[in-house]
Parts: sequence; structure tokens; C-alpha cells
Amino acid sequence: MPDSETSKLNKSARSAKATQLTRSNIRSGKVAPSLMNAMSSDNMTRFVPPTAKIEMLQNIAFLEDLGDELEDMIALSAPNPNLRMVLLLIRGHLEGKVITATSMIGASRAPYATANRRLKEMVEAGLVEQRPRTKTGKSFSMHPSETLLEQWSQLSSRVKRLSTSRFGDAETPREATDYFFGGSYMNAKSIPPLQVLSEPLKLPGGVRVLVHGDPTFMVMDNLKRQFEQAIGTQIHQRAFSIDRLREEAVRNAARNASRYDILAVDLPWVGDFADRGILMPLDEAMDIARLDPADFHTAGLQAAHWGGRLYGVPAQTTPELLFYRKDLFAQAGLEPPKTTGALLEAAKALHDPQHGQHGIAWNAARGTALGHTVLMTMADFGQPILDMPPMAGGFETRHLADRRYRATIDTDAGLRAAEFLLELLKYSPPEILSMSWYERIRPYAAGRIAMAYGYTLLAPYFELDAASPANGQTGYLPHPAGPGATPIAPVGGYVLGIPANLPKDRIAAAVEALLVFTSPEAQKLYVQNGSRTNPRYSVASDPDVRRLSPVFEAVDAMSWRDELQFWPRPPVPEISDIIQICGEEFHDMLRGITSPREALRRAQARADAVIKTPELT
Repeated sequence: MPDSETSKLNKSARSAKATQLTRSNIRSGKVAPSLMNAMSSDNMTRFVPPTAKIEMLQNIAFLEDLGDELEDMIALSAPNPNLRMVLLLIRGHLEGKVITATSMIGASRAPYATANRRLKEMVEAGLVEQRPRTKTGKSFSMHPSETLLEQWSQLSSRVKRLSTSRFGDAETPREATDYFFGGSYMNAKSIPPLQVLSEPLKLPGGVRVLVHGDPTFMVMDNLKRQFEQAIGTQIHQRAFSIDRLREEAVRNAARNASRYDILAVDLPWVGDFADRGILMPLDEAMDIARLDPADFHTAGLQAAHWGGRLYGVPAQTTPELLFYRKDLFAQAGLEPPKTTGALLEAAKALHDPQHGQHGIAWNAARGTALGHTVLMTMADFGQPILDMPPMAGGFETRHLADRRYRATIDTDAGLRAAEFLLELLKYSPPEILSMSWYERIRPYAAGRIAMAYGYTLLAPYFELDAASPANGQTGYLPHPAGPGATPIAPVGGYVLGIPANLPKDRIAAAVEALLVFTSPEAQKLYVQNGSRTNPRYSVASDPDVRRLSPVFEAVDAMSWRDELQFWPRPPVPEISDIIQICGEEFHDMLRGITSPREALRRAQARADAVIKTPELT
């Protein structure tokens, strides 16, 4: 490219870096701010959401066709070899295809010597990166550099904006106004596509990853070819149900050498896995600053700590919210519920079992599912499951590694939570006591339920299904609060961590893969391909992401209001047992076998027996 064009690219890269630094300052407070079973990959492929990847490929096709027309119209017109080679390179990057120097020269439509000279100029200007394909280093694959990707991302936006301004579009007035008159500084910046590493990872056998079989990790598996292109080695991913995932992680820790380079860990397990030496503290393996910690939702990042040390990088931050049908509420003249009392009134008003409609669905299956509901419902009434000291916005969790806590179940707030669940039962479907994670969302997506408590990762059930009555009609709220409490959105999700028994010669490469898998570029790619979870502020503010779903803007606003909280499910080693206990005792209560006070008393006694504090040992 000409020197003037190279200068523009470098200037653009510096501008992009300045923007990222400004955002980091805003997020850190330095500047005033702004289903494995449920959702199989077969189901996911039925839906083709609008994505930036598709938009970029459309722009590439448009520029290719326009170039053909211009070159055919004027006999003396010559091809633009730089543009033609860049178009092939970006297309190959987006589609996960290997591009060689020979193929780029062939795409240039220029004489070999001219195209070869132009390609060398782009390499020297830092626009194109070469990566060895063989051990001899005689064969290379070609990849767009970060600078070129940033420039191309901006060009894609400009092409659409220019065509809209010249030829018109239904959305022109609002989009033009927002962009040119500063509708949102944060929204004006789009995250570029996933970039390749300058050097392929040297991991014999490839990167081995153990994950949960949920929609986000299934999206990652579907994109495996593109990620393999980015890191330069194979990816082997094993996905299990949540219980089997935990069992396999524990079994793996007993081996002399880990079979996995990266583990997915449910947030409540962090304390247990840290105490038992299953996870490696990340500060032993990497410089934590490389993660850009200020970019992560605060609650998700805090939940990944134990004893003041970080044990995993948030891969999913998926709060449990109240999904509600905006159209049904409007028809009934109801306001979105902000309190538990208003929630019960709305559930009663919209409960019409004779016509196949029920007020609300929630996790009520015996054991783990209902246990989570119990902990979150107690939090809705302002009480944590452990005696954590109160602090601004919630409860203090930094002391938990000292193991000086006890269960707080049999309390006045616990009784109010139990009685609330009994009331909720009246406006629920008849099979509610067997409903768990996915079962509560299926009937909501089918239009049989007016409200449902659900994690954002389950939103694809109706957001990506054009036939769902809830599609385009779903509102997102934090949990309505009980008397004297404030609305919160209990945070769930997974972190990716490094096994403590990973051989030393694999740690450095595993860290690099971890950085790629949790980067803003990767998180945006997950969203574009169907995920509805996101741990980063930068991704939530990306205009391409916000266009895909209202859930990202809603969750981002909850985070800024400090409504995202992880203390309802504190990551202590005993939390899995406590959840199971609550799920069993409260299930008996909902079935009418025991009274609320008896359920609380029994759950308290069993939890006390599980927790072994230093004072009691």
C-alpha cells in the first residue's frame, strides 16, 4: 500500500488503543462513566442471527462485485492488487480457511512480480503476518494483523453507513443521529474480529479443554475450526453435564498429570477447587494485568477469587433474571414487577390454567435445582445463606477463605422466603416440582408461561426461535425484592482455569489459549453465533452485540447499578452440600410433607453438620 495509506492504518491503530484505554478508565472509575440437551447444535443451526461476521462477508462480496463491475466497464482500468489480496485474506480469516502467499498473489489479478512486491510491502508494513506451516519453516500461512483487522472492521462499518446515507434505509434516521451526534461514546466502537497469534501454540496433541455442555460452550465447539486457526493448533473439547463435569475435574486432580490444559469451573466451586488444589492460582502462571481485569463485570470477577487470589477467568457471566412477557403484561394493564408482592399479583392475574396458561415457572425439582432457588429467594428477602457481614450493595465475601462462617437458614427472612415459594406454587404449572434448568424455559418459549426465572444463557430458546410467542416480547428484570430488600440479579456462570497438576512445559501455552478463549474478540464471536452470556463491559457495549439482543444492555445496566451479585451462592467448599440439603428439605415442604418452620429447622441442622469452622474443630 502507499505510504499515506500505511500512515492512516497506524494512526487508526493508535486511536483504537486510546479508545480502549479510555474505556478501561471509565470502567475502573478513573473517569466519569457511562442446552447440551436443552439446546443441541442441531437446533442452533436452524437459526441464523444477524452477525458482524455475516455483515463483513457481505461487505467483502459487495466490494468484490463492485471491483468486477468497475474493471469491466473501463477497458483501461487495472485491478487493485492490495485490495484484492486483502479481501481474500479477511474472507479466509472469517471462514477459518488457510490462506497462502500463492493464493493471495493469484487473487490479486496483477502480474506475479507486481503482486509479490505488493504482498511484501504489506508484510513489511505490519498489515499481514506470516506463520510457519511446517517444522522446516519453508511454508507459511498468511494472516491479517491486528492493525489490518482493526482497519477492516472500521471499513465494514463505513461501507454500510455510506450505502445507507446514499441509498437510504429504514433505520437511517436513528442510526445516523446516534452516530453523528454522540448517542453513546461506548456504542461507537466495534470490537474487531478474532485475530491469529503471531506464533502457533506448541502443545503436543493440541489444547485439551473440559467444559460444561451448555449453549455457550457448544457455540465454542461449533467454532472450533476458527479458534484452531487463531491459535495454530488443534482443540479437543470434552463436554459433560454439570454433575459429571465436577466429578471429572475431581478425578483429574488425582492424576499425576492433568489430562486437560483448561478446565471450566462453575462459580460456586471456586473455593472448594482452590482449597483442594484442583486449580492453580493464575498469578503463578501469568501476569493478571494481561486480562484487563477492569473490563470484566465486577461480580463475575470477584466470584473467581478465593483468599484474595484469582483462580479462573470469567468465560460466562450469566445472571438469573426474571423473564416476562411484555405483550401479556400490556394486555392485562400490569407493570413489570419490582417486588415479590407485585410478582405474586402478576402471576395470579396471568394464571389461566383452563386456557393452558400459567403465571410463572421456576427451578423446583428436588435437590440441586430447588436448592439454588432457595438460596436466591432468601437473597431476594435480603438474607445470605451464610452469616456474612453486610456492606454497601450486599455482603462481604473476602473473609470466606478463613472458614469462619455458619449457615443462616432458620431465620425470620428464611420463613418469609419459604412462605413466598408456597404462594408461588399456586400460580405455577402442575409439573413445577419436577422442573429444573431447561424445563422451566421450554414452556415459557412455547407461550404457556407468562413469567419465568432463568439464566441469560437460556435466552436463545426464544430469542433465536422466530416461532416462539416470547420472541421479541420478553422483558428482563432483576429478581423482584421482598420487603426491606433491594432487587438483585444473582450471578451464575463459569470460569476457565488451569489445572494445578498441569505439566510445567504446557502451562505457558495453556495461558495463551486461555487468553484467546476469554478475549473480547472471542466473547463477541460467541454472542454472534447464539450465546447470550458475556463477562465483559466492552462486549456488552459493542453495537453489533447490542443489536442482537436486549439482554446485553439490560445486564450491563444492572452491573452499573450494582445489582449483579454473587453472594447469594457464595463459593465456599460446602456450598454444593448446602444447596442439595435445601433442595431436599424445601421440596418436602412444597409437597406438603413438612411445614415451613420444620423445613427450615431441618435444613439448618443438616447444614450445621456439614460446615466445619475452625472454632468447631
